[in-house]
Amino acid sequence: MDITVRRGDSLWYYSQLFRVPLQLIIDSNRDVNLEVLSVGQRIRIPGFVAFEVQINQGDSLWLIAQRRNIPLDAIFLVNPTLNPNRLQVGQTIRVPLRITWRLVNGGQTYSYAMMINDLRRLQSVYPFILNTSIGNSVLGRNIPEIRLGTGPKRVHYNASFHANEWFTTPVVMTFLNDYLLSLTNQTPIRGLSTFPLYQQSTLSIVPMVNPDGVTLVQEGPPETEPWRTRVVEWNNGSTDFSGWKANIRGVDLNDQFPANWELERERNPKTPGPRDYGGERPLSEPEAIAMADLTRERDFAWVLAFHTQGEVIYWGYQGLEPPESEAMVNEFSRVSGYEPVQTIESYAGYKDWFIQDWRRPGFTVELGFGVNPLPIEQFGEIYQEALGIFLAGLYL
Repeated sequence: MDITVRRGDSLWYYSQLFRVPLQLIIDSNRDVNLEVLSVGQRIRIPGFVAFEVQINQGDSLWLIAQRRNIPLDAIFLVNPTLNPNRLQVGQTIRVPLRITWRLVNGGQTYSYAMMINDLRRLQSVYPFILNTSIGNSVLGRNIPEIRLGTGPKRVHYNASFHANEWFTTPVVMTFLNDYLLSLTNQTPIRGLSTFPLYQQSTLSIVPMVNPDGVTLVQEGPPETEPWRTRVVEWNNGSTDFSGWKANIRGVDLNDQFPANWELERERNPKTPGPRDYGGERPLSEPEAIAMADLTRERDFAWVLAFHTQGEVIYWGYQGLEPPESEAMVNEFSRVSGYEPVQTIESYAGYKDWFIQDWRRPGFTVELGFGVNPLPIEQFGEIYQEALGIFLAGLYL
């Protein structure tokens, strides 16, 4: 929501008036010189939208403010030319509305288009988040990264490396939405105040690493050739893609990283297909390249990759994980009920490569239990299990 600066106004005053942390207002106006506010300048207030209200008989601005539970001066800030002594029945004014509900509806078959639309809406209401692209998929879909926070501890979460594990995307997106609501409304999550987390950490989220694969699983093969013919052929002639984990080229993106890639290739399929084909070389796929470039650029303190199946958390790789990884995974286990598993005979995954090259904590979190894709009816329960992990990833 935009407001108009008046003589004598300050960001601190806006923070007090709207009950929003000052830092969030500062971070919502990165393109504005905030050193000296000038009359008429536009300032964005996060966590609010302005909607139109029609003046009825007997209305006053004070009554409207009382009904909407907002300060009277907030109405003047969004209506800079309004004369309170000349209100007319039928006149339309703008009134601030504090957002206290989720914009993301995760409990549905959650598509790439829904995610892009939700990210656009979230950025409009919460302009302190940064929404940038880390690259494009094989079919040219943008792969977004969301960043928020001002702290030196750089933490990364990602979801939907595997196409039929798209359930992870609405789980991560719902956490992002709840975190934003908590920050702007200054309401705790599970008793935890989140603004200190914002000050301590910079959170990076890639909510859908594999958009082409997710779209294939949810919507079937693309209309365009040669992709339609190819993917059906690679899927053994079937148009049921519920077992498909790979990208649109039939490459498993979580077998694409240079961490004993050769050992993984030896035991896995040598041609494109629904799962486990690691490509002809490490980092051959644009989605994997984008994730590797992002990770090198951001220099994360630790990473959490969200997958589905098993209610376990994998936390080791070849004994290269640092000592603090065990204490961290034990906390993740405590807050979720998931089982910590140090290692399995698996290579070339994203968290494997991160542990190997940075010697920092990396985790693969396997949400839920049953079949892939997980039934959307389990969304609420699985989200509550994951919520503790999301929070712990920021406060540890």
